[in-house]
Amino acid sequence: MNSTHAGMLAADAIRPRASRWPARLDVAQSVSGLLLALFMWGHMVFVASILVSKDAMWTITKLFEGYFVFGESYPGIVSVIVALVFGLFILHAGLALRKFPANYRQYSLFGRHMRGMRHEDTTLWYWQVLTGFALFFLASAHLWWMLTHPGMIGPYASADRVWGDHFWILYLLLLFAVELHGGIGLYRLAVKWGVFEGKDPAASRRRLRAAKWTITVFLIALGLATLAAYVKIGIEHAPQRGERYTPAWVQHEGGES
Repeated sequence: MNSTHAGMLAADAIRPRASRWPARLDVAQSVSGLLLALFMWGHMVFVASILVSKDAMWTITKLFEGYFVFGESYPGIVSVIVALVFGLFILHAGLALRKFPANYRQYSLFGRHMRGMRHEDTTLWYWQVLTGFALFFLASAHLWWMLTHPGMIGPYASADRVWGDHFWILYLLLLFAVELHGGIGLYRLAVKWGVFEGKDPAASRRRLRAAKWTITVFLIALGLATLAAYVKIGIEHAPQRGERYTPAWVQHEGGES
């Protein structure tokens, strides 16, 4: 063995191996973000049931409380679900923080590069950072309330909270932040992992961006209509605040347990 070969072997022996943890954390961030986005789509459908009727919203609420399985409501089931979502949210936020600019100087440098490049995907990432930062506070406040008040969900209880307790301000800000953040996140996931890429990546990105904005605008419009419905019910129900809603067919069967 010559000295050159021996030196190469020695260099290989002391060269640190690339860690796989950054890749693993990246996958975990992607998976947690995907699960949260899908949950939010489902959540939007559930709360929008008020647009169908009070009975429809009551049925969805009691379904999650186990009423149709156990014959009576267990709001603690909702707390368990919220706790799981809250944990996933904290995990995703912690993983996402790795990629946030760490100080004002980094934010400033990124801003100058973004304005200079005028690259749409880079701008979308910037808005994802801003909305993600807002969600630290907005989503945490909502999740904590739901975790500690699982029995205060229903056509009247939710409407009283939205209007009487002024939660409509929180929910209005949360609606825009979560739909923009989630829509951008799903778009960037599709681009990152090559989903729907096809033979022309540039054309695929244009189609994905168009689909992203279509879905985002639809969900924001649905959310605004839903929030307006709760405000309307809250205003009408204000004189009887605290009264619980029970469908007529449940009362006919002996009332809600």
